[in-house]
Amino acid sequence: MFRRVSEQFTAMFRRKAFLHWYTGEGMDEMEFTEAESNMNDLVSEYQQYQDATADEEVDYEDEDEEEVPQDI
Repeated sequence: MFRRVSEQFTAMFRRKAFLHWYTGEGMDEMEFTEAESNMNDLVSEYQQYQDATADEEVDYEDEDEEEVPQDI
């Protein structure tokens, strides 16, 4: 979800769509650049957690397979 929002934001910010509304109220373009960077950092952090969770699930599946007795 965050990745999609980030991609849409980047596309609109490159075109400077609606930017005049915000700069007219006192915001600076640098604030948008910083917000974009923060969002990209957040996406990367969540991706790391997702990857770590996926690795743990694979480890648990491997352990389950090893515990099955082969006495048949």
